[in-house]
Amino acid sequence: MVTRGDPQTIEQIKAQLDRIVSVRRVADVTRDPNGVLREMALVKVVASGQDRIESLRVSEIFRAKVIDTTLESFIFEITGASDKIDAYVELMRPLGLTELSRTGVLSIHRGRETDLAPQGGAHVV
Repeated sequence: MVTRGDPQTIEQIKAQLDRIVSVRRVADVTRDPNGVLREMALVKVVASGQDRIESLRVSEIFRAKVIDTTLESFIFEITGASDKIDAYVELMRPLGLTELSRTGVLSIHRGRETDLAPQGGAHVV
């Protein structure tokens, strides 16, 4: 879960999450230098001619991958920081963006630190 708010709101959210039985630990990764934050989006562009070519060029610059193509459309997959995805989406809108699906921000710790459950299975923190 990723959220934004003033410090008081964040503390209240953390306290409420701590009360949920299935929550093992609540961590604020935005303040952690070892936290890695990423988001993924699937972007459908329906275009022809120059707009189709330009959508490929923009996607190459942003390192978005073509994961599906037809004669009329592309579906691109892009990962990165939320602001990178926001910028990509804004550039794709005039080129024929018709659908957008975003994961929301995901996080994990770098290095040896782990948020694995005691049984060894992964879970949301």
